Amino acid sequence: MTAEPERHEGSGGHDGTLPIAARLAAEARAVLEGAWRTDAGGGFCVPNPTTYPWQWLWDSCFHAVVWAHLGDARALTELASALSTQDAEGFVPHLRYGSGPRPHASLWGRADASTITQPPMYGHAVAELVRLGLTVPDEVVERARRGLRFLLERRRRTPGGLIELTHPWESGCDDSPRWDDAIPGGRTPERWFTLKGALVARIERDAYGAPLHNPDFAIGSVGFSALVAWNARELAGATGDAVLEQQAQALAAAIDARWDPTLVTWVDDGPTAAGSGRIRTLDSLLPILLHDRPEARRQLTAPEAFGAPCGPRGVHLAEPTYEPTTYWRGPAWPQLTYLLWVAATRSGDLNLARTLAGGLAAGVATSSFAEYWEPDTGAALGAVPQTWSTLVLVTC
Repeated sequence: MTAEPERHEGSGGHDGTLPIAARLAAEARAVLEGAWRTDAGGGFCVPNPTTYPWQWLWDSCFHAVVWAHLGDARALTELASALSTQDAEGFVPHLRYGSGPRPHASLWGRADASTITQPPMYGHAVAELVRLGLTVPDEVVERARRGLRFLLERRRRTPGGLIELTHPWESGCDDSPRWDDAIPGGRTPERWFTLKGALVARIERDAYGAPLHNPDFAIGSVGFSALVAWNARELAGATGDAVLEQQAQALAAAIDARWDPTLVTWVDDGPTAAGSGRIRTLDSLLPILLHDRPEARRQLTAPEAFGAPCGPRGVHLAEPTYEPTTYWRGPAWPQLTYLLWVAATRSGDLNLARTLAGGLAAGVATSSFAEYWEPDTGAALGAVPQTWSTLVLVTC
């Protein structure tokens, strides 16, 4: 695949090659087909057959969106499967083992799924499937609604009204420098790995085991809260749920109160607010899904900030913590680029949307659908291929 962001659906090469959209569709489908697994829950894509051989929540929601754009009914199957381990209070685990190996029961205290969550991308997935003309079963819609209301109503809030994380993995941005202040004794890979396991044991849970609060990681991430609010807004728009819309608006207002014009970013709430919660990371700009701040959007393509040829850097170039090849410390991530592309498109900033789409296509092309990549060169990092990189199909 070659990155040709300026070419349109019908534009083929004089050499007889397929148009870019057709090539992307074929290659994206091949990646998803190679990752598809059938089990009692119906079926889902593993993110990577070797590195990630189970079902992850936000990955599967992204897969559902891509399947739908491919016109494949597995969009509905995968979304239903991702929500199938929801508990009686609405909590949705971030990891489902299905019929595969179950090696982490001692960590979670259960064998079939994890006991933390991930960004609730099922609100967007339902809305996108509806926009594409699919009939989403009532049970799936209700599970998505209950999952969002669990986070909005049951999860502990910070003093500023943001939703607390109970574990860094819940944010999706596992090793972000925004969590550095929460690591006693300083951040080293060994120390951080040990602490992440210990943090699971510190989570305070309800009677069903759903995570409500962690006294050692009570961080109000603006990125995570923004995705909760935006997914609630997406689902409310698709279903007409006025209560969910009101809850989304209230959370969005609390998020925007965290805007810092001197840093040109939103700042986390809670114990890291005066320190590492101010580090300029890409996920801290996700509130542009909710709030139209042109100065924030400009950061995405400014070369002295986040701008890079293969999609926005994960950490601002001027931050001392910027490491372009280190997990969550600076590489470009396709799912974040996709979300920011959505924000740019809906704000009417089509120049930004084209630039983000072109960077994503360049990164996917160079890295062969990698999990993430070096933002300047596109050199592959992490698992190859990784299924969420098929989101490039949606942006072209």
